[in-house]
Amino acid sequence: MSETISTELKELLNQLQEERAQGNKIVFTNGCFDILHRGHATYLRAARDLGDLLVIGVNTDASVKRLKGPSRPVNNEDDRAYLLESLACVDYVIKFDEDTPHELLSHIRPDILVKGGDYKVEEVVGREFAGDVILIDFVNGYSTTKTIQQMKETQK
Repeated sequence: MSETISTELKELLNQLQEERAQGNKIVFTNGCFDILHRGHATYLRAARDLGDLLVIGVNTDASVKRLKGPSRPVNNEDDRAYLLESLACVDYVIKFDEDTPHELLSHIRPDILVKGGDYKVEEVVGREFAGDVILIDFVNGYSTTKTIQQMKETQK
């Protein structure tokens, strides 16, 4: 685990400390969120409904490339973060460069950690730092990979 934390993370941790002091329940989820679609919006709304505020960890461009391949992300990290921050159900967005949010979660320590229904609770990275882990089912028919594939097929 890194001994130094970014200014952005320090600021977020200070804000979350104030939120906790007010008795607010913090929900955290993470992802690449490369091309936002209805499935993402439905998932994020459901996550936000589990607590008082929603924090999203978004993978940096370098992290997405390592996870998804050299042609990704389609949208850069600043644009992805901006779009997420624009959603009414999202309270805070923080970028992370690692392949998983393990280190980020060790600092944030959310009340609830949310992941998609394709996970099993025992597989969720950072679950030891959360009060509870909740899995939310995906909306059938929506995925960034599927969207990209459809775009490629229409160009043929």
